[in-house]
Amino acid sequence: MLIKIIITGGTFDKEYDEINGTLFFKNTHVQEMLTRGRCGLDIEIDTLMMIDSLDMTDAHRKIILEHCQQCVHDKIVITHGTDTMVETAKVLATVQMQKTIVLTGAMVPYAFGSSDGLFNLGSALSFVQALPPGVYIAMNGKYFSWDNVKKNRVLGVFEKMH
Repeated sequence: MLIKIIITGGTFDKEYDEINGTLFFKNTHVQEMLTRGRCGLDIEIDTLMMIDSLDMTDAHRKIILEHCQQCVHDKIVITHGTDTMVETAKVLATVQMQKTIVLTGAMVPYAFGSSDGLFNLGSALSFVQALPPGVYIAMNGKYFSWDNVKKNRVLGVFEKMH
């Protein structure tokens, strides 16, 4: 079973510029994370874009959707910024592809060393293998259906809406 990982950016892949005190994108950390986590899965990685999800537009979401539709694999993990992850999940779910798609991200950049990204990526890879076709969000060891999840910005976690 081959799993496709689609990189879209988000905090997952941000770097810190110590001179300017800003976060920026350089390269994805996903391959390093898979190696560090000793991942034994057959994985294909595509870096689709490297943007903050707050900068993501409907046009970006359409590109992600088209990429998922054209993907020959039925197990897809998408790394995504947490701020608009739910909106992208909704766009993907409206097409009702017969694929299992799991979006995941991080609250802290992987490059910081104390990131939740490695754990979230591992969880997403497990969930994509076990869940039936549909669109899900995986954060902090939990998975949520696309239509029953929200980001709690006060606590910094994802939680069920009902």
